[in-house]
Amino acid sequence: MIEKAIELQQQNGAKLSLIHVVEYSGTMYTGEIPLPEDLNLDQRIAEQAEIKLEQLAERHQLSESTRFVEIGTPKREIIRIANDQDADLIVIGSHGRHGLQLLLGSTANGVLHLAPCDVLAVRVGKGS
Repeated sequence: MIEKAIELQQQNGAKLSLIHVVEYSGTMYTGEIPLPEDLNLDQRIAEQAEIKLEQLAERHQLSESTRFVEIGTPKREIIRIANDQDADLIVIGSHGRHGLQLLLGSTANGVLHLAPCDVLAVRVGKGS
């Protein structure tokens, strides 16, 4: 997926932002407000994600890219950042599972329907 985003960025002389969203661990199963210890775990996961995102940027020579690691609901955070950055295009990975999600996946589907701009879903996983 990153390769497609880089290809589009280079073709269009665009700014590329990398986003990783850590989903609230405490609310994934309970649907309740996260407890302080859940937020601490989420923060540690976010810190690890920052390191991984930095390594990804270095590996693909994206020193000029803006990077975001957020804690929250993936589709909401992606939409918020797209709005804040006045994005023209969101490139999102899609695993595709079943029903309408067979085509996109739940996060990609949510982003597609809420995005302030165009969305390109790129298949990830097997055969990508």
